[in-house]
Amino acid sequence: MLFAAPLIAGHLVRRWNRFLCEVTLDSGETVRAHCPNPGAMLGLKDPGLRVWVEPNDDPKRKLRYGWRLVEFADGHWAGIDTAVPNRVVGEALRARAIPELAMYSNTRPEVNYGTKSRVDFLLSEPGLPNAYVEVKNVHLLRNGSLAEFPDCVTARGARHLHELSLMVAAGHRAVMLYLVQRTDCTALAMAADLDPAYAKAFGDARAAGVEMLCYDTAIGLDGVTLRKALPVQAP
Repeated sequence: MLFAAPLIAGHLVRRWNRFLCEVTLDSGETVRAHCPNPGAMLGLKDPGLRVWVEPNDDPKRKLRYGWRLVEFADGHWAGIDTAVPNRVVGEALRARAIPELAMYSNTRPEVNYGTKSRVDFLLSEPGLPNAYVEVKNVHLLRNGSLAEFPDCVTARGARHLHELSLMVAAGHRAVMLYLVQRTDCTALAMAADLDPAYAKAFGDARAAGVEMLCYDTAIGLDGVTLRKALPVQAP
């Protein structure tokens, strides 16, 4: 997934709310930018962080910039746009770049299923059971190189796990794919202290046959792409 325009560097002044932040660009100009992330963003919203924003000239948008990346002092990166994982995974699925799902040639996004939900991707192939694939964005890091999910309570996420379990019971494949938008992680665990209900739902879904996959990403100023599989630890 490539960014639409060259990114511009600056430093975070503050995150005003879930969808708005203020950045001082390297040029000295202070601008307001869209923050495409409604989560807690623990460790990613501290004032002074080196950040990169994407400019746009779309007259329909209220803000001329969108926050895309955090660049850490040790050279690692984090992507903060929660819309990116679906784009990255969609590209990878169509290119058959995810070995566990490479046998499927037909990829349909945003298909209704379960109870008032839409699965991120429905995969199909003659002779194979359909595969229901949900994608979750991960960028929480608190201990060493261990990525964690979620970074705040997500009742919606727990519901998705339950509905994927129902798809398994109906004879389909069901996959929860966690995409780590950081370059400094080596494994994934559930943040049970932040959302114990989600951690329990994760364990129940895994026991029911939902496949838990995790991939990290290559992140740079040009874009974000799928990289390699990471192990998923039990809660």
